Amino acid sequence: MRSAKKQERKYRIKKGLTQQELASLLNINRVSYARWENNSREPNLETIVKLAKILDTTTDDLLGIKKT
Repeated sequence: MRSAKKQERKYRIKKGLTQQELASLLNINRVSYARWENNSREPNLETIVKLAKILDTTTDDLLGIKKT
């Protein structure tokens, strides 16, 4: 479903955050975050919303949803 792997990484790097720093902001461990970024796991909706706020983007953009 999600094709956000590149988006998460792009926005994280743009914000100057390491995986560890972003994981800390989300109150999770780095391995859990890395699994999301590598698409081996998916965060829940609440976490996607938090992630979008931290990365200053929308959930649609983060999830790769394009408006038509």
